Amino acid sequence: MSIQKVKEFFKKYGMEERVLEFNSSSATVELAAQTLGCNPARIAKTLSFIVNSQPVLIVTAGDAKVDNPKFKAQFNTKAKMIPHDAVEQMTGHAVGGVCPFAVNQNVNVYLDISLKRFHSVFPACGSSCSAIELTIPELEKYSNSMAWIDVCKEWL
Repeated sequence: MSIQKVKEFFKKYGMEERVLEFNSSSATVELAAQTLGCNPARIAKTLSFIVNSQPVLIVTAGDAKVDNPKFKAQFNTKAKMIPHDAVEQMTGHAVGGVCPFAVNQNVNVYLDISLKRFHSVFPACGSSCSAIELTIPELEKYSNSMAWIDVCKEWL
């Protein structure tokens, strides 16, 4: 199970106890915010794309939307999401629990600047009923991100 992979990942850093598991779904930004009692913008959603035949994860603020021209400028290709039925195989996590931790080896992770306005955010942890609160420096460290990028719009 994917959440077990994420717990094992965080165990290496003595942080497995910070992984939160819920009795209710946190599979969408709205559900996660409701479950956590926080502003939806603080949910760090992880979006999965195909770039040059490789899986790419982009972690954005919950209120941000991918801006196609910015995406194309960043990656030199149109934004194409991984098909729903291929997400788990390509990233290591199923839809609803996709996160930037304990991903498959060939997955590149990027963080969108829409997250930088928060002290801490809540990414999923490999299941549709999990999360972890991380500061932005912690997210940067544990996501093993390639870079901070600017590919989103409609966030404040």
